[in-house]
Amino acid sequence: MSEKETLLDLLLANPQEFISGEEISRRLSVSRTAVWKQINKLREAGYEFEAVPHKGYRILRKPERLDTLSLIKAMKTKTMGQKVKIIESTVSTQEEAKLLAEEDAPEGTLVIAEEQTGGKGRMGRKWYSPKGKGIWMSLVLRPKQPMHYMPQLTLMTGVAVCRAVRRTTGVMAGLKWPNDLLVNGRKISGILLESAAEDEYVRYCIAGIGISVNLDPQDYPEALTDVATSLKIEAGEEVDRVALIAAVLEEFEVLYALYQQEGFGPIASLWEALSVTLGKSVTVNTARGAVIGTAEKLDHSGALLIATGEGQHVSIFSGDVELKR
Repeated sequence: MSEKETLLDLLLANPQEFISGEEISRRLSVSRTAVWKQINKLREAGYEFEAVPHKGYRILRKPERLDTLSLIKAMKTKTMGQKVKIIESTVSTQEEAKLLAEEDAPEGTLVIAEEQTGGKGRMGRKWYSPKGKGIWMSLVLRPKQPMHYMPQLTLMTGVAVCRAVRRTTGVMAGLKWPNDLLVNGRKISGILLESAAEDEYVRYCIAGIGISVNLDPQDYPEALTDVATSLKIEAGEEVDRVALIAAVLEEFEVLYALYQQEGFGPIASLWEALSVTLGKSVTVNTARGAVIGTAEKLDHSGALLIATGEGQHVSIFSGDVELKR
């Protein structure tokens, strides 16, 4: 039996009682320093402890682990998520899903990781993905459409995640163009769609979804404390990740069918109803410079229409939106 398993056995045997570092050291035949290192490894794995001088340690919380059986039982979908791969740790679920897509994985194949060490956001940014605290997943899609329609799928994915978050947690998240979910001005979710094309048509698309679910304030690096939040922080209680994953996939499947049958119009209306961008004064940083004005609506392609001070309207197809508070 490994040190980690033995230490866990000791702590879980009587979870209400403290066990001293000296007692752990004696029973495991290791140094007090080794005990402290093992406690920190367990903390990194998502376990929470109470440590009291002269009394020792007791376990407060075991990390919730995602498992395929629970996920499939929770899902009410026909396609999305019916094939699931759960990974303990990976660089990026996007890269894992791309490999499966290249091996002809069916549409709806889902890759989920407990932890990403190199999670990706837009424009090559990193996405913070600590172990056991969030939903870090990628979905294989095979839409039969030209590449230039892909921004519409990004917006559709945002609608699905936003509706699922509101329905499951009661947290009133809103959509910031093109791919973020905000609560009280802070980010809880980001979406990244990456596609492979052939003759200008999509061969497959990977919809990456990151949701900060059960992170506590102390989990965030200092650089993110003012710009990021989690569903647990906003709801005041832990959120069931399995239920939220199932809800996201259910909403996605319904909207994906609607999009394929009726096009972008109904999706645009749903997005606009959930938007925290429209009607706001914004600065959009684009490759050609900053555009300043009022965000008015989506155009037929999914671009953001900005009314500038000069009485002009500019369609933004890609850029970073800053909302003026």
